[in-house]
Amino acid sequence: MSKDGSDMKLGVIHYNFPGYSMEDFLSYSEETGFGHVELQIGDVWDEERPLAEAEEAARSLREDLDRHGLGVSALAARNDFVQLERDAIHHEAERMKSVCGLADILGTEVIRTEGGRPKDSVPEERWVEAVSGCLKACVPFIEENGFYLAVDNHGLVTNDGERQVEIFEEVGSDHVGANMDIMNYRWFGHPLDTVYRFYELIAPYTFHVHMKDGYGSRKDYVCTPLGEGELDVERAISELKRAGYDGVWCVEFEGREDPAVGYRKGLLYLKEHL
Repeated sequence: MSKDGSDMKLGVIHYNFPGYSMEDFLSYSEETGFGHVELQIGDVWDEERPLAEAEEAARSLREDLDRHGLGVSALAARNDFVQLERDAIHHEAERMKSVCGLADILGTEVIRTEGGRPKDSVPEERWVEAVSGCLKACVPFIEENGFYLAVDNHGLVTNDGERQVEIFEEVGSDHVGANMDIMNYRWFGHPLDTVYRFYELIAPYTFHVHMKDGYGSRKDYVCTPLGEGELDVERAISELKRAGYDGVWCVEFEGREDPAVGYRKGLLYLKEHL
C-alpha cells in the first residue's frame, strides 16, 4: 500500500538528480510521496572493485531504504547482451548472477535489463539471436531464484515492439519480459500510431514501466513532465491495466526543468489518472 493510503505503487527512477546525494534522493522520494525507487547498478557496484564491497554497499543502502520506508521497484543492470561469442555470453551471464545477488540484498526481484549496444561484430539481422542467447544463458538461475529480467525498449537494439516479442518468444521463459518506457518508442522515431500499437503488443510481457512523456525523436526529442507532451499517457495506462500489470508505476524525467519539480508533476499525474 502506498503512502497516501491507496493501492497505487508509485516509484521514481534514480536518474537526472544532479547535485543530489543518495541521502538527498531518498529523502526527496519519501517526502514527495513515492513509495518505491528504481536504482542503478552503479549505485552500489564499482566493477573495478571486489564484489564483496558492493554487497556491503547494498546492505548499507538497504538500511537507508528501510529507514525512509522505500521499496526498490527494480535494479538497472547496465548489461550488453548483443553478443554472439561463447566467452562473451558466459561473461554477461556470470555478471548478471552478481547483479541478481545485489538485487536480492536490496529487496527486489526485478532487473531492468538492456538489450545492448550495436557493434560491427553483430549484424542487425542477428540481434534477436544475440540478445535471446544471452537471456537464455541467464534463465536457469533466474528461474531457480525467482528473478525477472525486464528488457528495456532503450537505445537502438530493443526499441521495436515486434523485435522484443521475437526475443521473448525465442527465450520462452515467464521470467523474461519487458520494461516498457512509454516515451522511448517515440524517441526512436516510430510514429504515434505505431507507438500505441506497441503499447498493446508489449503490455502482456511487462514487468516494470517508465512513465515518461515528451515530444519528437532523436535530436528533436524534448522530455516533458507526464501529461505535457504528445503522448496519450492514459492510453498507455489503459493497455497496461488491461493486460493485468500490477507492478510499480515508475516516473522518469530527463527534461531541463528542475527534476524535483518534473518528478513531482509525474507523481501528481499518476495519482490523478491511475
